Amino acid sequence: MDAKPALRAKALILRKKGLSYNEIRKFVPVSKSSLSIWLKNVRLSPKHRARLYTKQIAILALGAPSQRERRKKQIDEIVTRAKAEIELPLSHDAYRFLGAALYWAEGSKTKNFEITNSDPMLVAFMVKWFSETFNVSPTTFKAHLNIYSQQDENDLKRFWSTLIGVPISNFGKTFVKPANKYFKKNNLYYGTIKVRVPKGTDMRLRIFGWIQGALQDLSPRVEFVQRKWSFLREVDRNPVNLEI
Repeated sequence: MDAKPALRAKALILRKKGLSYNEIRKFVPVSKSSLSIWLKNVRLSPKHRARLYTKQIAILALGAPSQRERRKKQIDEIVTRAKAEIELPLSHDAYRFLGAALYWAEGSKTKNFEITNSDPMLVAFMVKWFSETFNVSPTTFKAHLNIYSQQDENDLKRFWSTLIGVPISNFGKTFVKPANKYFKKNNLYYGTIKVRVPKGTDMRLRIFGWIQGALQDLSPRVEFVQRKWSFLREVDRNPVNLEI
C-alpha cells in the first residue's frame, strides 16, 4: 500500500499549524523537495509567517558559530581516532625515521647538527631523539634564542632549560628582534630556539643516509625529472628591477 497519501495528509496538517519544512520532516520522513511540491499552495497565517521569519533570522545569526563548533567537533573526532591508531612504544625503526624525517624538514642541511623551531613539543622530541639515537647528553648541547623585545630573556632561558635539559650556561647570545612600526603582537610565546649538537657533522650525515635509504625507490624518478628540467637551475642571479 502506498504510504505517500498518508504522509502528505500529515504534512498538510503540520504545515497549517505553522511548522517549517525541517520541523515537519521530523514527523514526515520525506525530502524537502517533496514537501515543497505538496505544500506549495498552503498559505500561512501572519502569525505563523512571523514565527518562521524570526526563527530563520536566529538560525542565520548563529550559523557561523554553529558551523565553527561543528567543524571543531569533527576535527577533535578525526584527531582522536588517528591518535588511537598509534601503538606505543614505537618500534625502533618507526622512532628512528620519525626523528630523521623531522630533522630533514626542520634541521640544518649544510652546516652544524642543529634544529630551529618554536614548538615546545617538537623541540623536546628532537632533543630526546638526538640524545637516545646518538648517545649524547643534552647537557653538552648548545642553544640560542630568538625573541621579541618585550619578552624576558632570562625567563625564556629557564623555560627551555627546564623543558629540554640544556643547562642555562650552555645558552649563547640571544637575538632580540628590534621593534619597528611593523612590529606584530607576540604570538611566539616562548620565542624560537636553536639547539645544536657539538661535533655532530657525522651524525647529520647518517640521518641523510637513512633518508636516502628509505627513499631509494623514489630517487631514480626524482633524479630523472630533475635532469630533464635542469634548465630551471640556470637562473640569472642578478637583481630584477621591478620598477615600472
